[in-house]
Amino acid sequence: MRLSKKSWAVIKTIVFLLSLLPFLFLVNDALQNQLGANPIETLHFRLGDWAIRFLCIGLVLTPIKKLFKQSWPTRFRRMMGLFAFFYASLHFLVYSILDLELSWRLFIDEVPNSPYILIGLFTYALLIPLALTSTKGMQKRLGKWWIQIHRLVYLAAVTAVVHYLWLVKADYNEPLLYAAIVFILLLLRVRFKGQLYRYQRTSN
Repeated sequence: MRLSKKSWAVIKTIVFLLSLLPFLFLVNDALQNQLGANPIETLHFRLGDWAIRFLCIGLVLTPIKKLFKQSWPTRFRRMMGLFAFFYASLHFLVYSILDLELSWRLFIDEVPNSPYILIGLFTYALLIPLALTSTKGMQKRLGKWWIQIHRLVYLAAVTAVVHYLWLVKADYNEPLLYAAIVFILLLLRVRFKGQLYRYQRTSN
C-alpha cells in the first residue's frame, strides 16, 4: 500500500483514537454509574478483555502480512502491542488499587492461593520488557536480542488465555474463543517458520 507519510500519519492517528475508544467508553460508564452492581469487577473484566484482544490483533498482523504479501500491517504492530500493555496495566491497577486497596497483607494472603492471579501477574511481567523495548532505538541497541525478547509475546498470549480460563467460573465461551484464536496464530507461526526453513535449505 503506497501512501505518503502524511497519509500514514493520518491513518495511524485514526487507529490510535479507535484503540483508545474502549477506555473512553469505560470512563464514561464509570462517570455515569453504568458499570452494574459490581463496578470493580466490571472494570476488571472489560480491561482484561481488551488487553487480550489487542494481544491477538498484534499477533495477527504478521500472518496478514505474509498471507497477502503486504508490508503495511507491521506498521501497526508496535501500537497494538502498546495498547495491549496499556489495557493490561489498567487491568492490574484496578485489581491492586480498587480491589486490594494497595494492601500488601491482602496481596500476600490472596495471591499465593489463587493460581489465576499468579499466572496473570506472570503474563503482565512478560509484557513489561516488550513495552520497554518497543522503540526503534531499543531495537537497534538490542540487535538480534530484540527479536528473542519480543517472541515472549507468544508466551504472554498463551498465559493470558490460561489466566482468563481460570478466572471465569461459568461461561467459558469467550476465553475458549481467545484460546482458539491464539492456537491458530501459533500454528500459522509454525507453518511460516517451516516454510522459511525449507526455503533456506533449497536455496543453499
